[in-house]
Amino acid sequence: MRRKSRSISPRRRKSRSPSPRHRKSRSPTPRRYKRQKSSATSLSPMHKSSSPSLGSVDHKNASEKVRKEEEEKKRRQQEAELKLIEEETTRRVEEAIRKKVEESLNSEEIKLEIQRRLEEGRKRLLDEVAIQLEKEKEAALIEARQKEEQARREKEELEKMLEENRRRVEESQKREALEQQRREEERYRELEQIQRQKEEAQRRKKQDEEEERANQMKLLGKNKSRPKLSFALGSK
Repeated sequence: MRRKSRSISPRRRKSRSPSPRHRKSRSPTPRRYKRQKSSATSLSPMHKSSSPSLGSVDHKNASEKVRKEEEEKKRRQQEAELKLIEEETTRRVEEAIRKKVEESLNSEEIKLEIQRRLEEGRKRLLDEVAIQLEKEKEAALIEARQKEEQARREKEELEKMLEENRRRVEESQKREALEQQRREEERYRELEQIQRQKEEAQRRKKQDEEEERANQMKLLGKNKSRPKLSFALGSK
């Protein structure tokens, strides 16, 4: 059994060594197919054997590890090559586009087209600026009219307020004057009434005095007609 396993291991190494055809090919399918085939042939005696040796298992694991490392290395190498190819392709395409653009820009037709578009853009910009200035001018006029209208309304409101205040002051002064006149007239009537009362009192007093004087005169007249009697009475 040991002899059989030793005879199998060189065959497995030989099958794992990549041939030049496999190196040129990017697809690992054929090699995988051969590896599977070789592994199948190498495992068939092992299935026939009841107890494989430990050395053959270690050798198998090492070979599998080497194979995986080689495959990973090839995969990375292929990715690097593809990346370089892609970068080179992109660089060449960009260079071709740049050259094409430079050639187009240097042509007289393109220069005239650029000049025409620049003139159109300049004219369009001037038109837009003129329109914007006209809009700003119109907005400034509208704002000025609005401010003027607002100032006029504020002036009218102020004049109305002043007129209302003046009217109220005049009404207040008028009421005060009327009240003062009423008080003066009332005072004048009171004075007239006092004067009339005084005059009435003086008239009554004078009348009383006259009546008293008249009574005294009457009494005196009576007294003048009575002296004889009085004397006669007195002589007795």
